[in-house]
Amino acid sequence: MNSRVFKSLGKLNTLAVFEKGTGALLPEAYKKFFKEWIIQKPASVHYIPEVEKWKRNELTGEVKPVQDNPIPLIFPVEYNNQLWGGEGIVQGFQKRSELKRRVPHFWVPTLRRSVVYSEVLDKYMSVVVTDRAINLINSNYGFDHYLLKTSACDLKSLLALRLKRRILKDLYNECPAYEKGSEKQKRIMQEYGKYLSSFTREEVEWYGYTFPEACKKMEAILAEQNKPVPLKNIYRMELFEKLKAEKISKENDPEGIKVSDSPSSWLQKINPFGRKQET
Repeated sequence: MNSRVFKSLGKLNTLAVFEKGTGALLPEAYKKFFKEWIIQKPASVHYIPEVEKWKRNELTGEVKPVQDNPIPLIFPVEYNNQLWGGEGIVQGFQKRSELKRRVPHFWVPTLRRSVVYSEVLDKYMSVVVTDRAINLINSNYGFDHYLLKTSACDLKSLLALRLKRRILKDLYNECPAYEKGSEKQKRIMQEYGKYLSSFTREEVEWYGYTFPEACKKMEAILAEQNKPVPLKNIYRMELFEKLKAEKISKENDPEGIKVSDSPSSWLQKINPFGRKQET
């Protein structure tokens, strides 16, 4: 479930999805990410937010309340596989001539394909980006710094969130892309390791998943925990324990054990196809 679906809920509390079903079983680590991604207010991109609550008209002197409403944005499906830097499609009207009626218009960010480099992953990636995304990467002095510094509500796209989760995982595993103990590995851990203080390992494991993906992951964990054990495995372990107990008792009191209590005779008793002993 992406952010567009939650926005369509209107005034309904989006946290209600954690009150029933599999959502109620999700850990606090995922709820923290969900609040950062869906609930937290993103930074303003297409408008300048008003600081004051009241504003005076310089000509009339009339004081009116300021309505600081963000511009509604449209995010297409392709958005989740690209890096738009928080930008979106703005829908409105445009009056192209004074003598003509206004017409609907869409303002779409300029998209271009570029190559970004992750030092932590040691990989070059070809992605579609906007000019603002490139400017943010440059202003943060690198692609990794941009992802690790930016909140989920500002990254928005699933591609950016999944890359951030993978980078955090590699940092916890001490950058397996580099030789262990090398100078480059030490430098990267020293430069990017500071970001791990904001995340626990469990929070990293649940970071960047949509609500259906998180539910599916939780169901897989529960299925693995409640996986039935075959009876043959249980009987095999019981047999090993009994044989081990017989061996220990024989070592402690070798003269006091009867021949009929030996492991071989015990196996003959439970074997339905064995030959019956003569009386």
